[in-house]
Amino acid sequence: MSALFTPFKLKDITLRNRVAVPPMCQYSAVDGFANEWHQAHYANLARGGAGLVIVEATGVSPEGRISPACLGLWQDEQIDGLARIAKNIKAAGAVPGIQLAHAGRKASANKPWQGDDHIAQNHPDAWQPIGPSDIAFGAHLSRQPEQMTIEDIARVQSDFVAAAKRALEAGFEWLELHFAHGYLASSFFSTHSNKRNDAYGGDFSGRSRFLLETLSAVRSVWPDHLPLTIRFGVLEFDGADEKSLIESVELCRLFKEQGADLMSVSIGFNTPEANIPWGPAFLAPVAQRIREQSKMPVATAWGVDSPELANKTIEAEQLDLVMVGRAHLANPNWSYHAAKALGVDKAAWVLQAPYAHWLDRYQPAG
Repeated sequence: MSALFTPFKLKDITLRNRVAVPPMCQYSAVDGFANEWHQAHYANLARGGAGLVIVEATGVSPEGRISPACLGLWQDEQIDGLARIAKNIKAAGAVPGIQLAHAGRKASANKPWQGDDHIAQNHPDAWQPIGPSDIAFGAHLSRQPEQMTIEDIARVQSDFVAAAKRALEAGFEWLELHFAHGYLASSFFSTHSNKRNDAYGGDFSGRSRFLLETLSAVRSVWPDHLPLTIRFGVLEFDGADEKSLIESVELCRLFKEQGADLMSVSIGFNTPEANIPWGPAFLAPVAQRIREQSKMPVATAWGVDSPELANKTIEAEQLDLVMVGRAHLANPNWSYHAAKALGVDKAAWVLQAPYAHWLDRYQPAG
C-alpha cells in the first residue's frame, strides 16, 4: 500500500486516504446561494476517490465575499443548498469540509475571467471593502479599504461564529478557516497591510490577535470531536522570509493551543511585489518545518499534482495530507489514476462500486 492511500484520522474523522480536494472558488453563486453548478461540481469531485473535499471559500457576510458570485453562509436560507452538497460528498465516501472566509480589502472584485480587479466604485454590484488599515493591496486591486473599528472587528468575528454554526447544521464535518491569500485574517497578520497602533496591530502579539480571537470564538461553537483547521499564509516571499517564518511557526503553536487541529500551509499574498518560487511541491519543506516545530499535522495545496510526488511527500513525512487542486479540475478521478500509477491493489475500488466493478472486471490484456 502506498503512503498516499493509507487512512488518516483526525479527531473522530477518518479519511479513507491522504488525498484532499482543497477549496477552489467557482464564482458561480447568486446572492451567496449554491446552485446546480455547485451540486454537480462537488458530487463529481467526491466520486473521484479523494478522502476529503472542502467546499470553496464561503463568505461569512455579504461584504466578506471576494466577488458577487461567491458562496455565502451569512443567513439560514443558505444552509439547504450547502447541506445538499455536504450530503452528496459524504454519500460518495469522502468527508465533507467547508472553508469560511472574509475577503477583507480584496473584496468587491470582478470574477477572475472578467478582470480579477475591483469592481468600479459607482457600479451597483460594488461595496466598500474593509481591512485592518486603509491601505490598498495595489496592482489590479487598487481600491482603498475602510479601516475597521473595534466594533467592526467584533462584528466580523461574530459572523465567523454564526457561519460555523450554520456549517455544522448543514452537515459539514471538517471546518477550515481562511487565514491566507491576503484576505482579512491574513492582512491583519501582515506588516504590508496592518499599520494599526492599537491592540490589533504593531508587534507580533497585536498582529496575531484578530486571528487567535477568531479561532477561539469559532472553537467555542465547533464540536471538539470534529476537525477545525486553518489555511494559513506562512510566507510572503518578500525578502524577509526567515523572519516571517519564525513568526508563523510561533503563531501556529498558538493556533494549536487555541484548538486548531491541522495547518494547510499556504502563501500570504499580501503584496503584489512578492517573488514566489513556483515549482513542484515548493512549500512541502516549509510545511515540514511547521509540522516539526508546531507538532501539528500539515497539508499544502501548491504544486503537488503528480501521484509520485504526492506519495513522496507523505512517505517523507513532509505532509500528512496532499491538497490536489488544479489536477482535480482537469481530472475529477485523479485518485483512481494515482492509485493505478502507484500500484495500489484493486486501484479501481477507490471509486464507488458502479464504476469500480466494471473498471476492475474488464482490465485490458497484458
